[in-house]
Formats: sequence, structure tokens, C-alpha cells
Amino acid sequence: MDHVRENRSLLAAAERRLLVALARRTPTFINSDHLTALAFLSTLGAAAAFAFIPTINWAAPAYVALLFLNWIGDSLDGTLARVRNHQRPRYGYYVDHVIDVAGTAALVAGMAASGLMTPALAFALLAVYLMVASETFLAAHAEGIFRMSFAGFGPTELRIVLAIGAIKVAADPVVHLAGRSVLMLDVGGTVAIVGLLAAFFVAAIRNTISLYRAEPSPTKKNAPDCSRLEAVTLCPHS
Repeated sequence: MDHVRENRSLLAAAERRLLVALARRTPTFINSDHLTALAFLSTLGAAAAFAFIPTINWAAPAYVALLFLNWIGDSLDGTLARVRNHQRPRYGYYVDHVIDVAGTAALVAGMAASGLMTPALAFALLAVYLMVASETFLAAHAEGIFRMSFAGFGPTELRIVLAIGAIKVAADPVVHLAGRSVLMLDVGGTVAIVGLLAAFFVAAIRNTISLYRAEPSPTKKNAPDCSRLEAVTLCPHS
């Protein structure tokens, strides 16, 4: 894919240095495909672990450990390819993001199945996430920039929040707001939906304005001269 990756999250610079150091120390028998498979399988495992948090004591620590493995696989596969100069841009872009979408759907399903989050809210969260993901993929194609973060928040920061949330709900899944007991994940999910919607509309408006400036609508100055024979293909038929 002919695009630039842009990551302005809070941890991006430190994470980039760490990933390069890890890639240089990765054994040669491990390649990017192995790491991509690790990312996907660990996401499925994390989804299953979350579903069992209410009934199994070690499910929350397992979920955190699997999120860590997901970070290693998902973040290191591309870095390893670049360090070894084994890039496969179209394959990597496609497979990476198909797995990300499928993995996110699995994680949300695990939250819904756990009973710690209202299912309707969980799938509303997934729908809004897919809106943001779709806009990001479209922008990468139309503008040549793949933006990985919003307001300093990216995939790594999201994993940290999810890990903290899992530990918290394992101890106490309820918070008290205005004298009412509410599932903590319902509150977090609502905040996430609002944030994702804000990210979607800000990005959509920004990219639409940018693309309009690059490709303005026809005016009298740049419209084709339909009186000339060579412009006939550009003019509507009378």
C-alpha cells in the first residue's frame, strides 16, 4: 500500500524504539507471519478469557497476559519485516487489518457473553468501531495517510485501558452514579462510543475538506469549453 503510517499516540516514540530493539533480537526462525498468527490467536484467547471473568478467578490475569501477547504479535510483525527488509505492503496491510477487525469483534463478543456489559451496548460499540475503522481505511486509500491514533490515544493505550478494566471488573463490576448501581463496562462503553463518534466525525470532516481543496468542484474558470470539438468528451450530451 502506498501510504504513510501516522502514529501520534502518547507511547508511540518509546514503543517504536522498543519494537526495533525486539525485532533485532528476534530469532531468525520466527517471521512476521508467525507474529501475525500469534496476534490473532491471542485475541481469540483473550475474548474467551474475558467471557469467564465472572466465574473463574484466573480469567482476568489470563486476559491481561493474552493482551500482552497480542501486542507483541500485532505490533512487532510489521517492525520485524521492516528491520529485515522483508516488506510485503499489500499483503501485510490487508491481512493485518482483516485480523484486527475480526479480533475486535471477538473481544466485544467476549465482553457481551461475560454478562459484565449489556450486549446491546457492546454491539453498538462494535458498530461505531467499525465506522472508525472504515473511515481510516478509506482515508489511507484517498489521502495516502493511515492514522493510527486520535487525541494521543492509539492501539497500545487501548490495550492498557482494557487490561486495567478487566482487573477492575473482576474485583467489582459495578460503579455507583447518582445513587444508582451501573455496570462499569456500560459506563466505559458509553464513553468509548462517544469518543469514537467524535473521532469519526472529526476525521470525516477534516479529510473531506482536505480532499475538496485538492479536487475542487468545477467553476467557470476551470470548466471545459464545450464550444470546442476536443472538449466534447468532457461535456454533457445535449
